[in-house]
Amino acid sequence: MSARADALAERLEQGASALTKFANGLSDAEWRATVAPDGRAVGVMIHHVASMYPAEVQLAQALAMGKSIDDLSWGVVAQMNAKHAHDHGTTSKVEALELLGKNSGAAARAIRELTDAQLDRAAPVSLYGGAPVTAQFFIEDHAMRHSFHHLARIKAALKKG
Repeated sequence: MSARADALAERLEQGASALTKFANGLSDAEWRATVAPDGRAVGVMIHHVASMYPAEVQLAQALAMGKSIDDLSWGVVAQMNAKHAHDHGTTSKVEALELLGKNSGAAARAIRELTDAQLDRAAPVSLYGGAPVTAQFFIEDHAMRHSFHHLARIKAALKKG
């Protein structure tokens, strides 16, 4: 196993663990509180992080194989987020945290399977204006960072830490 891939997977697991620990301490009212600027509920946002791991890892795996990502834009991301919020507006804490554990574990395992050469492979990504980015960068900017990013936004919205 690549030491770099293992380190990336460990950081992903740390973020998922921090999000899980924080979520476990939320009241029902806090679970339903909205987070600016898009107005998604805390619980929906946590379920969103959990549900995005498979897609984020699949895209990183495509880059690891040298395949470009041509059909992803911030507009597409916004549409996906809005659809997810609509479809999962009443997600329970138990359901969201089970999905977070399951999908973060699967994502970490998939990341650990990548070699250093695959992590270094770059291909154009439409989300970044066609810039060629490495699989490692994509993992760091999406799957690994996602839980940390949303945890910070949730904490700010709830004025907790």
